[in-house]
Amino acid sequence: MKRVAILISGGGSNMVALLDSMTGDHPARPVLVLSNNVDAGGLEKARARGVKTAVVDHRPFKGDRSAFEQGLNKTLQAAKPDIICLAGFMRILTADFIDAWAGQMINIHPSLLPKFKGLNTHARALEAGVTEHGCSVHEVTATLDDGPILGQARLLIDPADTADSLADRVLRLEHQLYPAVMRRFAAGDKTEVCLP
Repeated sequence: MKRVAILISGGGSNMVALLDSMTGDHPARPVLVLSNNVDAGGLEKARARGVKTAVVDHRPFKGDRSAFEQGLNKTLQAAKPDIICLAGFMRILTADFIDAWAGQMINIHPSLLPKFKGLNTHARALEAGVTEHGCSVHEVTATLDDGPILGQARLLIDPADTADSLADRVLRLEHQLYPAVMRRFAAGDKTEVCLP
């Protein structure tokens, strides 16, 4: 049984989708939800599901990313995860941290990578005039929103879509895609998951 740690910064809706999927014959179980934000709404949701939580607040480190990541590492190492899922974790991690967990860390991103890496993906998709949008799950590498793609889910952009409506629609896809990919990844299968 694989041990899973989930890193969050906010409300944790993707975290909830992952936690709720890890039941029955699933090859993994959650061992920790870790946040950089003591006020992250997802922490209470994790506790309500009986999952251990921890906080390593980034603010006291005042730009000392290495010291912050040492705190993250210490907390993660105590939980002994086999897999780390980034689920709305809004801190950029250094190559040293990523290399330490190489092959064990996955992330969900709200675009059809390699398109629209970084922030504001929905507004940028609308500005670019693309007809298709969606989300991707990928292995985490030292290059932001790069790394091998493990799954994608797509939708057609409606002419009436706004950045907010598109965000809502894509988030619903994320809640389907991330658990599907993580289940396969936990079973040792990196074949790409494609949802329509």
